[in-house]
Amino acid sequence: MGPGEVAAILFGTFGVLIVIRVPVSFALGLACIPVILVDDRLTPVLLINEMWKSYNSFILLAVPFFLLAANLMNSAGITRRLVRLATASVGHLPGGLGHVNVLVSMLFAGISGSSTADAAGIGALMIPAMKKEGYDSGFSVAITACSSVMGVIIPPSILMIVWGGLMSVSIGGLFMAGVVPGIMIALSMMGTVLVYAKRRNYPIYQRASLKEFLSAVKQASLALVTPVIIVGGIVGGFFTPTEASVIAVIYSAVLGVIVYRSIRLKEFPSVLYESARLAAISLFCIGTASAFGWLLAWFRVPQALVDVMAGWGTSVATTGCVVALAFLFVGMFIDAIPAIIVLGTVLLPLADKAGMHPVHFAIIGVISLAIGLVTPPYGLCLLISCSLGNIKVVDTLKDVAIILLPMLVLLIAVVFFPEIVLFLPRLLTPQFL
Repeated sequence: MGPGEVAAILFGTFGVLIVIRVPVSFALGLACIPVILVDDRLTPVLLINEMWKSYNSFILLAVPFFLLAANLMNSAGITRRLVRLATASVGHLPGGLGHVNVLVSMLFAGISGSSTADAAGIGALMIPAMKKEGYDSGFSVAITACSSVMGVIIPPSILMIVWGGLMSVSIGGLFMAGVVPGIMIALSMMGTVLVYAKRRNYPIYQRASLKEFLSAVKQASLALVTPVIIVGGIVGGFFTPTEASVIAVIYSAVLGVIVYRSIRLKEFPSVLYESARLAAISLFCIGTASAFGWLLAWFRVPQALVDVMAGWGTSVATTGCVVALAFLFVGMFIDAIPAIIVLGTVLLPLADKAGMHPVHFAIIGVISLAIGLVTPPYGLCLLISCSLGNIKVVDTLKDVAIILLPMLVLLIAVVFFPEIVLFLPRLLTPQFL
């Protein structure tokens, strides 16, 4: 079979399985079976072997540990401390709670590395509070879901760790590259909140006094040290991302049990179980996606794509647009981690051929997949937020589309102006590039 036939079988079978609502992780594995049965050189043992090889990775240990750290942070009540700090900082602006929502998401993103943990932890606090203060349900859910995507853009980011480990890109460089886009997303969303507040007359709160602000900073200070420890340790070369994830768990546990005394020992089993459950889902997806990606590579599908695109005269900008559109489309249907493994490995040779910097390529993919976390039919962060807000997804789609517009503009800017993501790592950590 040629590359085109194999791609048609793999993606066609996968598409059919998704339509009939087979879970993505199983669909990726099942889609491999027809190709294995048709080609005499392949056996089912190869499928299992490729899955096992993907699990046998030191860097992937960071995924369950960062998820555990995020859950411990939520259980320790750190989210509430961040909310208080954000309220003291921006609560006095028009649409105060909307700005607080965005700022808390940005702060929590620097701790958790997970957008779903962000949406669940912050949404449980902010959505009821916003609705109580008179904010529309659709807007409250939309701003919570959309701001949560900063969890995978602002370092530390689980997606960047998986991307760096899979494609041999410096994770420290990816972390530095995600800082500016993350801040720009936060500022653009706060600008959108300001427009909503003016048009809908959302409440304005009294500005916090200096004493109240300093008190809020003091209460949240230990939590705010977390990203400094994690990102600073990785960028400074003191420890690897996996070691950083373990340090994050230990630090979160110490804060929750000893310092804040907000986590009781009997609560640990439930926190561990929930973290293990989420990690198992992600890691099983990684295994089946790796087998899927291996078959694509075995039949030289990525190289065939490069050969086709070569006739189009691919520039960095053109290739960036293709990459962004591909990840935006795939991100609507499957989780970000398997999308990186399947689509990232296919598009990597195309990016190399065009001369695109690996970090630039990665950030385009991560931002595109972050948008996929709030776009139906998958949109996991949107589904979580809608569940917390007790509304249907369709009732918030208009607000989601409006809030995402500046983020799409930023994505286009990143595609055409690579320095937006490259100048900071070049300035601070050129050794990673």
